[in-house]
Amino acid sequence: MQIEFLGTGAGSPARFRNVTGIALRLLEEINEVWLFDVGEGTQRQMLQSTIRPRKVTKIFITHLHGDHIYGLPGLLSSRSFQAGDETLTIYGPKGIRQFVEISLQVSQTHLTYPLKFVELPETGGEVLKTDKFTVTALPLDHRILSFGYRVVEHAHPGELLVDRVRELNVPEGPLYGQLKRGKDITLPDGRTIYSKDVIGEAQPGRCVAIIGDTRKNENTVLLAKNADVMVHESTYGKGEGKQARNHYHTTSVQAAKIAAEAGVGRLLLTHISARYAGKAANELAYQARATFENTRVVNDFDVYDVPFGKQTNSKPMALPETDNI
Repeated sequence: MQIEFLGTGAGSPARFRNVTGIALRLLEEINEVWLFDVGEGTQRQMLQSTIRPRKVTKIFITHLHGDHIYGLPGLLSSRSFQAGDETLTIYGPKGIRQFVEISLQVSQTHLTYPLKFVELPETGGEVLKTDKFTVTALPLDHRILSFGYRVVEHAHPGELLVDRVRELNVPEGPLYGQLKRGKDITLPDGRTIYSKDVIGEAQPGRCVAIIGDTRKNENTVLLAKNADVMVHESTYGKGEGKQARNHYHTTSVQAAKIAAEAGVGRLLLTHISARYAGKAANELAYQARATFENTRVVNDFDVYDVPFGKQTNSKPMALPETDNI
């Protein structure tokens, strides 16, 4: 599981930051890529990454402001050109279907794959559940309806304790496979070997919270509770709380307080205003670290692994080569 940032800017493209686009790379887990928001130019950003549009199977939209959705029509069209034929599902607030369908209709774009929409109720809730992942959305506090998303990986089954099985003199072969699949077996000598006795503890899955544009509110904490990673907007800096509130956004310090309250492992700040360039963007992270140490301001094309095991606030985080903080 990896998080790749295709765009980390706010409002409009800037010289060194494209507008919002976040990819959750689940290639090892399910051979899919999920996108969270598709700002203008996202498909071009992909050309500088290893992500291919045909691998994108789900898109989660936080809200319908242009810097979060204007890249959708082009990306959907490019997916057809790259032999994408699997169904793509778009989740988001009411209106996302109308925006996409009118864009495709007016441009006479014909997709080579089925396109599905799941428009979320204003109260949010569980929006997706598979055998490996559950995604929950909750409304935030922005000028228009904006959602945050919580992606929870289900626990991984425990491994077969091979040494223990050998001690019990279980013949190697198909019986090992049955035990690993959770089936009890009966040996020729009449003994019953219970799968639970030879399977190790399940490995807890990972959790990522992606918070859309918002003021600080209760749902941000609920979405991020005990998450391994929280991605949060940081449109404003320390001392700009009034401006942040007036414009329905968050400061880096407020995001850090949310991270601390929710008990997350690490905080990644994105949606950076163009007025914070170079060292000024670094200051957003320095301000936040006084409250939550394990904080980084991310840049376009940064890729972060989401490891197993709780990431403590004090534990240093390995930085990608593109991170200059």
